[in-house]
Amino acid sequence: MDTLHDHALRAQTLTEALPYIRKYSGKVILIKYGGNAMTDETLKKYVMGDIVLLSMIGIKVVVVHGGGPEISDMLKKTGKKSEFVNGLRVTDPETMDIVQMVLAGKVNKDLVNLVELAGGRAIGISGIDGHMIKATQLDPALGAVGEIQDVDVKPITDLLDMGYIPIISTVGCDKDGNLYNINADTAAARIAGKLGAESMLTMTDIEGLLRDKDDPSTLIRRLSVSEVPELTAQGIISGGMIPKIRCCVEAIRRGVHKVFIIDGRLPHSILMELLTNAGIGTMFTA
Repeated sequence: MDTLHDHALRAQTLTEALPYIRKYSGKVILIKYGGNAMTDETLKKYVMGDIVLLSMIGIKVVVVHGGGPEISDMLKKTGKKSEFVNGLRVTDPETMDIVQMVLAGKVNKDLVNLVELAGGRAIGISGIDGHMIKATQLDPALGAVGEIQDVDVKPITDLLDMGYIPIISTVGCDKDGNLYNINADTAAARIAGKLGAESMLTMTDIEGLLRDKDDPSTLIRRLSVSEVPELTAQGIISGGMIPKIRCCVEAIRRGVHKVFIIDGRLPHSILMELLTNAGIGTMFTA
């Protein structure tokens, strides 16, 4: 049974959130929802519920999602082995078919469905729709892995103007209609920049950037993009964090005011980062 103390805590939380609600109301927030942060179904419902709440208090939320684990699972079911070079999936024509089916199909529509069930309004689109993500082949050795040439955000802004939450899968195409598998972090940074987003949140399966990768207490809470080269040289930014942080820097350089890496495994991590004084992840600023 709730006590008076519980109610007081809730009221205090709402009061604390008010300045942040004012700050973000009417602004665009892009949430990059990573494949590894999407593997728990209960957490997925929390995340979509939080996104609906942000939308209902007047924040224009855009979701860009990955789906690496689901693609790997489907490839395994068809007897194909996943192969990666520098963190990018080697994408032959058969793999590209599966990428399109899983990302633009199952994963995208599952997220749309969860938003609707949480009381929100969402429409799922891919980078193919309206030829929104224009790409070319990044490297022939990687097959149909794309490098973004341009992003047309009009389909996204149209959906936002109609009150929908756009949920975007990162499959792109070229002028001849060839399809490409686009890295979701890269796409998120480009889309956030083109939208003039106030903030971009990258949800992943780690706490943020740690000085010691084995010690969560060494979380770096705030970082200027000018500090990134030194931390990379020191080996603090290494391995899979290098491309992730490169995309955070890219988003800042393209005009996004703040970029956060947060732990998508924590319930309500989006709300804790955006609407409380404490925050929970690593914040990048210019």
